[in-house]
Amino acid sequence: PFTWASGMLSPIYCDNRKILSYPRVRELVRDAFVERIRENFPDVEVIAGVATGGIGIGTLVAETLNLPFVYIRSSAKKHGMQNLIEGYLEPGQKTVVVEDLVSTGKSSLAAVNALREFGAEVMGMTAIFTYGFDQSKTAFQQAQCMLIPLTDFNQLIHEAQAQDTITTAELALLQKWRTNPNNWTV
Repeated sequence: PFTWASGMLSPIYCDNRKILSYPRVRELVRDAFVERIRENFPDVEVIAGVATGGIGIGTLVAETLNLPFVYIRSSAKKHGMQNLIEGYLEPGQKTVVVEDLVSTGKSSLAAVNALREFGAEVMGMTAIFTYGFDQSKTAFQQAQCMLIPLTDFNQLIHEAQAQDTITTAELALLQKWRTNPNNWTV
């Protein structure tokens, strides 16, 4: 199993950073973000990426939308300006956060909270992928932050089955893990 930053064990690892290495895939993901942002947040003024996974794709999205880009560190720098938010942002600006992956939602919502504490108006978050855990759904609802993913765990499993790239035993393992990820063991 893989151990996530949260300490949770997982039978799979979703590495969205590889998307940036493939120009056509990168374009498809960028365009999907742009479409969802235009549909759901037409008044957005700034795109903010969550470090580190949201920086690359967030920059591409901001460029396509002709909007400023900032990014949020997981913790403030210990030197220089000691910034938590990098780039130019004014209080009150309508901001959409770009994230690569949402698991528990903890680090994603920490970025949202940092922007709000700064004074930005966070309109919502877009992400490449979410596992759709109940705890993350609850956390986003409590934070009053709309989450719009491009895809999720259920779609991943559906596609794996459709392409016949997953065995019955692997499917059962993933479903068992998805039912109770906090207490899952091999």
